[in-house]
Amino acid sequence: MASLSSALCYLYFLFLFLALVCECSRGKFEAYHTIDIQTLLPRDVCSSTEASPRPSRASLKVVHRHGPCSPLHLKQSPDHKQILDRDQSRVNAIHTRTTASTLQANAANSIPAHTGDSLGTGNYVVTVGFGTPRRDQSVIFDTGSDVTWIQCRPCPSCYQQREPLFDPSHSSTYANISCSSSYCSDLDLSSCTSSTCVYGVQYGDNSYTTGFWAQDTLTLTSSQVLPNFRFGCGENNDGLFGEATGLLGLGREKVSIVSQAFQKFGGVFSYCLPSTSSSTGYLTFGGGSISSNVKFTPMLTDPTTPSYYYLDLVAIYVGGQRLSISPTVFSDAGTIIDSGTVISRLPPAAYSALRSAFRQLMSRYKSAPALEILDTCYDFSGYSQVSIPTVALQFGGGITTILDGSGILYVASQSQACLAFAGNSDANDVGIIGNVQQRKFNVVYDVSKKAIGFSPNGC
Repeated sequence: MASLSSALCYLYFLFLFLALVCECSRGKFEAYHTIDIQTLLPRDVCSSTEASPRPSRASLKVVHRHGPCSPLHLKQSPDHKQILDRDQSRVNAIHTRTTASTLQANAANSIPAHTGDSLGTGNYVVTVGFGTPRRDQSVIFDTGSDVTWIQCRPCPSCYQQREPLFDPSHSSTYANISCSSSYCSDLDLSSCTSSTCVYGVQYGDNSYTTGFWAQDTLTLTSSQVLPNFRFGCGENNDGLFGEATGLLGLGREKVSIVSQAFQKFGGVFSYCLPSTSSSTGYLTFGGGSISSNVKFTPMLTDPTTPSYYYLDLVAIYVGGQRLSISPTVFSDAGTIIDSGTVISRLPPAAYSALRSAFRQLMSRYKSAPALEILDTCYDFSGYSQVSIPTVALQFGGGITTILDGSGILYVASQSQACLAFAGNSDANDVGIIGNVQQRKFNVVYDVSKKAIGFSPNGC
């Protein structure tokens, strides 16, 4: 009897040990998300119930520019082929810029002034006020750009926008910046017209903006105002801006709003991108009381492309299992986080491992045709709920972010839902954490502490 008791006790503890090992190997999170299909599809009407801005010093409502919440009133059924093609153009521009800058640095040559990045279609919009009295402008916000600009009167060559053009002659606080000002030399690309500073940004998709480098009052909220904010008053603009009045640059260079408002907000901003285009999120400036459930990873810098927000991606989990990918696959390429890129890009070896594991765990569902760069798609017709494998990204500092269910699939329709990742063509191309994977996270950028934080269910 004693021998039987000992054997049972041994088996019990062996079971506990094996369960612990299994739990550790699974990364201590669930293997699947069970998702109501309707939650992945946008609605015809705006739902702002998701938006819950953190207590902060200045919070703006974030909307997708193609959704029913957008002030731009664009077509709510966008061309997904066009979105993904333009997204690839943006990625190509980022890769060209990072590769060219690295080659220049390695050759010990001076780095040429960069001229901006291609804008993607799947971008998000906020409304801010320019001038005195305030004139509201709906602008794209972009962590991959530095220069803030809007279209201005007189405008010999402007693209169509939804809201009235900003007229600087009607603002009592507007002033052009002189060519002799140090603020003019802060620009990557500038020239002079009658001693007035002229800015220019050429994007990778051949969109462009040029005009006067100026300063005026920028109103974020009724209580948070930035006097003498420097921005581009564009009088010659063209491109794929989707009727937005311009762009709000959230990069790391001197001309960005993050740098200009550093004394006021401490170099801290955060945002939450909604799960669908019919919901709202937020963009917040200032730390306020950052939630204790925000987990931070180091913010890294590449001196050849100092505007981008780099971080250290070290591992990927699918269905709770860590993929067999050497950490050098990620470190050799580097990784940035970017609000303007739609689909995350991974080194070829990492994407191949992710795709293989995801397909294996999704074998119960019918495959659907590929959608441009997205080669792993499924037909959920007839399903009201689906179970999809969890995907988690592990970053430096030991933090692991479990993607929201809405951050794993790019859903063109119920009959075509695709894994929202793609592989780079070259192992040395920089990886990019795109905005689909950022959905519903409270993403915190703390430039002062050089940290990037994530917390789930931010909006």
